[in-house]
Amino acid sequence: MAQAIQKIALNVGRDIPFHKLVLSQDNVRKTKAGISIEELADDIARRGLLTSLNVRAELDAEGKETGIYRVPAGGRRYRALKLLVDRKQLSKTTGVPCIVSTGTTLEAEDSLAENVKRIDLHPLDAFRAMMALREEGFDEEEIAARFHISIATVKQRLRLASVSPCLLDLYANDQMKLAQVMAFSITKDHARQEQVWEGVSRAQNADPYYIRRLLTETAVRATDRRAVYVGIEAYEVAGGAIMRDLFEPDNGGWLQDPTLLEQLVLEKLATDAEALKAKEGWKWVDAAIDFHYGHGAGFRRFYGKSAEWSEDDRVRHDVVKAQYDKLDADYAAAETYCEETESRLEGLGNELDALNDRPYIFDPDDVARGGVFISLAATGELKIERGYVRPEDEPVVEQDEPLGGGFDQDEGEENTVEKSTSGVSVNGKPVSTEEPDEDDGRVRPLSDRLIEDLTAARTLALRNALANDPTIAFIAVLHLLVLKTFYYYGTASCLDITVQNSVPNQMHGLAETVWAKEIDQRHENWGHDLPDDADEVWTYLVALDQESRMALFAHCAALTLNATIQQWNRRASENDHAWQLAQAISFGMVNAGWTPTVDSYLGRVTKAHILQAVREAKGEQAARSIDHLKKPDMAREAARLLEGSGWLPEILRYPADDALAKLAGSNRGNSPSVEDEGIPDAIVDLPAFESNGSVAAIEWAEPEDTQGGHHDAAE
Repeated sequence: MAQAIQKIALNVGRDIPFHKLVLSQDNVRKTKAGISIEELADDIARRGLLTSLNVRAELDAEGKETGIYRVPAGGRRYRALKLLVDRKQLSKTTGVPCIVSTGTTLEAEDSLAENVKRIDLHPLDAFRAMMALREEGFDEEEIAARFHISIATVKQRLRLASVSPCLLDLYANDQMKLAQVMAFSITKDHARQEQVWEGVSRAQNADPYYIRRLLTETAVRATDRRAVYVGIEAYEVAGGAIMRDLFEPDNGGWLQDPTLLEQLVLEKLATDAEALKAKEGWKWVDAAIDFHYGHGAGFRRFYGKSAEWSEDDRVRHDVVKAQYDKLDADYAAAETYCEETESRLEGLGNELDALNDRPYIFDPDDVARGGVFISLAATGELKIERGYVRPEDEPVVEQDEPLGGGFDQDEGEENTVEKSTSGVSVNGKPVSTEEPDEDDGRVRPLSDRLIEDLTAARTLALRNALANDPTIAFIAVLHLLVLKTFYYYGTASCLDITVQNSVPNQMHGLAETVWAKEIDQRHENWGHDLPDDADEVWTYLVALDQESRMALFAHCAALTLNATIQQWNRRASENDHAWQLAQAISFGMVNAGWTPTVDSYLGRVTKAHILQAVREAKGEQAARSIDHLKKPDMAREAARLLEGSGWLPEILRYPADDALAKLAGSNRGNSPSVEDEGIPDAIVDLPAFESNGSVAAIEWAEPEDTQGGHHDAAE
């Protein structure tokens, strides 16, 4: 015989006047969470009470009902109702919908069950409900106000409408995470969303970060220098669209039309170039987003000089400088920190900087034949390089008169050498055996051969004399270096040393490296200090203090260094010398700041090279995590993995890099160490005038900082 199923009796509902209700002390909700009681009260006032209170009749000592009901579940709603009563918005005798529990369970159990068994609304359901309100005519602000949530939250939920319905179905069926759906909302292109999802799910790399990167790989970040230069507003006015991420910080979003952006950049550059040309009077202005490093090679460079002090500025400078020095000295003697004094010192320092930062004045004649390169700096500001003269625009320089041969200085007759008729020759050259003509009293130019012989003797004697005067020898080399480095013509020197200002390479981005910027800034500073006329350089160098002279020498000498290995020039000796030089100054590419990026290395080698790099730096497991990716994706992921690792391609490793790798306990290459090659620490003997007559040496160690007027300018 089948057993009868016991029927369940539900608790009855009834309206109970509010003043008959009291909050149970067994209510489990003690910690504030969610919206405030005030917000809940406002919501009840707008749309009424949507959920009944759970109550139990209070019993006296004899077990009889007292007419009061305790509220174990629904305490926040009770408090909200009480607030409405206190505000006089609700009468205390108003009936409140209640479910009266009559079971044997404890009140605390009722309270716990109501809170534990409740499930928060699924974000997709919230999105659909808000979409329904939106379709009814409610805007985002109204929806946010009605539900006491932020406008940003409403925008985020409504943004899910940009996600493909196919992907939303996957999310509804727990086949996709909310973070992934939010990543897809960055674009409205459903086809692209589905394509990316298919790829990342198959590759088992569906991180939100990776999804965002794939969706934005053809777009341009709003922080890109081109976008900063043009301006987002101008781009949008021109019809450009912007992708925004409402769920993660996006730094302004992504510009979806790179072609339009590039066009706007070029148009604005052309406008700025014309304005600069008209304002300052340059003969030409060449504008481009980028110039390769060394683009000014072959041009003469001239520099402006600081504007003269006005009498008022000079007086003000002296007053402010005196105030700064006194305050600084007094503060140095004080024992306690003073924020007011710090602020005052900073203000005086800023005023001194403003007074010292005077504009550079260019010679009008130079400006009339010179030009300017303008491009975009990494910050999106204009990078203006003034003072370049093309070879064809150079002024005509009168040539010196010939020292001998050619034409007679007195009568203009050509000085010729009679042909030999004797048949006698020395070293293959015919020699005349005829007696020379009698001296007729005229002073004729010396023959070319005699001039060569005489000056050869002079050269030998001068070499010997110069070798015995190291100080003048140093100045002579520095003189030539400065002439070849800073002056296009007028390189009047008997020394034969080649200076190469530019690097024989046009790799994209080379000009934006920290090394190029430091060299350019140092070059600019010296250019402003040096005299305009090349003939005055010798006097300038002789009068220069030794520390500044050394700094200028180092700058010019450094520009002669070329460690570039080119296809037509692979001489091992030069590369070995660069290795030794790097060892002498403790130079390494890791400390110099080089990192393997997609542009610098990873995007230009094979997948095998990429995996080898990750394997050496991060281990076999890291390499396996990316070995299934296509090369562009593999290169980007490898760049992320290698960031901060200190890994270098073998061709870039110098002794300092190997030493750093050993200290870090890594094994990242096979470059020979100093010990392996048997090469001792580099020791460079200095000339006597630098070592005060003793033998000095520079060991493999970090150079000490030096200070000095012109040295600071060079640095």
